[in-house]
Amino acid sequence: MANDLNGKVFLVTGATEGIGKAAAVEFAKRGATLVLVGRNKDKSERVVAELKSQSQNDKIELLIGDMSSLADVRAVAAAFAKKYDRLDVLVNNAGAYFADYKLSADGFEMTFALNHLGYFLLTHEVLPLLRKTAGARVVSTSSAAHQTGKMNLATIAKRDGKSAGFGSYGDSKLANILFTRALARREKGITVNCFHPGFVQTGFGQNNAGMMAGVIKVVAKLFARTPEKGAETLIWLATSPEAATLTGEYCFNCKPEKSTKLAKDEAAADGLWTLSEKLCGIGG
Repeated sequence: MANDLNGKVFLVTGATEGIGKAAAVEFAKRGATLVLVGRNKDKSERVVAELKSQSQNDKIELLIGDMSSLADVRAVAAAFAKKYDRLDVLVNNAGAYFADYKLSADGFEMTFALNHLGYFLLTHEVLPLLRKTAGARVVSTSSAAHQTGKMNLATIAKRDGKSAGFGSYGDSKLANILFTRALARREKGITVNCFHPGFVQTGFGQNNAGMMAGVIKVVAKLFARTPEKGAETLIWLATSPEAATLTGEYCFNCKPEKSTKLAKDEAAADGLWTLSEKLCGIGG
C-alpha cells in the first residue's frame, strides 16, 4: 500500500483540520503529491510542516485562498494549473456552518458561497486538467443534513437577507449532491462522487459565537466519530479501485447511500447548475 499514490497529484481544500487533514495524512503517507488549500496562512503552514513530518513526504505544497471568494478560487486554480499538468484527484472539502446570516465578498449568503459555489467554481476551473488525466476523480463532502434541503433557486443565493443556520447548511449539502450528479452526467471521463462523513469531532460550528458553538462542541465530544473514521469514505472514493467504478453517487461508510428524492431530481440539478454558472460569471 505504501507509495501506491506516487506520481498522482491531489488538490485538497479544507485540509487544515478534521476529515480533510486526516485524509491528507493518508494521501501523503501513500506517496501522493499534495497541494493543500488553506485560508489562514500561519495555520496552513503549520499543517504542511506537520504532514511532511508525519508522512516523510516532502511533496506537499500550499495555496492560500478563501473558498467563499470567487476571485480567490480562480487564483488558486490558476496557481495550481501554472505548475501542474495533471490532476488525479480533486477533493472539495472546505466548508462550514454559519449560525448567523452574513454575505460573502461577492454578496452571496456565506454558507452557499463557501459550501457550494466554492466547489462548483474550483471544479470548473480545473476541469481541463481533470479531463486530460486518465482516471481522474472528484470527491466532494456532503452530509446527511441534505435531507432538510429545499433548493429554492429563487432565494438560495441570498436567502432574502433573513436566514442562515441549519436551513442554509442543509440546502448547501443538498447542492453538493445535485452538483455531483450533474457533473457526473456531463463529464463521462471523470469519476465524480460525494459522501456523508458522519457526525465527526472536528472544528465544525466553532467559527460561531455564543451558545450554539458550545452545544455543538459538547455533543461532538459525547457522540462524534473521529476525523480518521469520518475520512474513511473520502479516502475510499479518492483511491480505491472499487470506487473507480462508481460515479454520480452519494456514499456513506464506503458504499452508496440512499439520498432524498430531491437529491435525485435532474431538473433541480440542472437548475442549480445554470444558476451557479450565472453567479460565477461562467459562459454567456
